[in-house]
Amino acid sequence: MRATGLPREARLCRAGDFAALRQASGRFGGRCFSVRYRQNELGHARMGLAISKRVSKRAVERNRIKRLARESFRRIRHDLPAVDLVLMAREQAAGLPGAELLAELDALWRKLAPLKRDPSAGTIER
Repeated sequence: MRATGLPREARLCRAGDFAALRQASGRFGGRCFSVRYRQNELGHARMGLAISKRVSKRAVERNRIKRLARESFRRIRHDLPAVDLVLMAREQAAGLPGAELLAELDALWRKLAPLKRDPSAGTIER
C-alpha cells in the first residue's frame, strides 16, 4: 500500500534552507498566513512551516494548523513551480474552523502557481 503522507523530499528540514528564505525571497500573504518563497533547482516544490507560540499557546491548536497546511500542500504540490516556501501562520488562524483555513491556503497556492522561471535571469517572475 502506498503512503499518502508528505514525503521527506517535499519538506524543508535544514536550518540553512529556512535562513536562505529569510534573506532573499518573495512574499505574499492573506488574513491567516504569509508565505515566503524562493526558486530551487530541484524540479519540485518544498514547504517548511513556522507556527509560533504567538499564534496559540496551545500545542494542540498549533498542531491542527500544521496538519491542515501539510495536507493542503500535499494535494497541490505537483501543480506548483519548483520553489522552496515557508508558510507562517498569523494569530487569526488559531480560532478559525478548518474549512476556512483550507480555503485560504488554496487561495495562497493559486497565487503561487502562476510564478514562472525566467530562463535568462534565473529568477522567478510573476
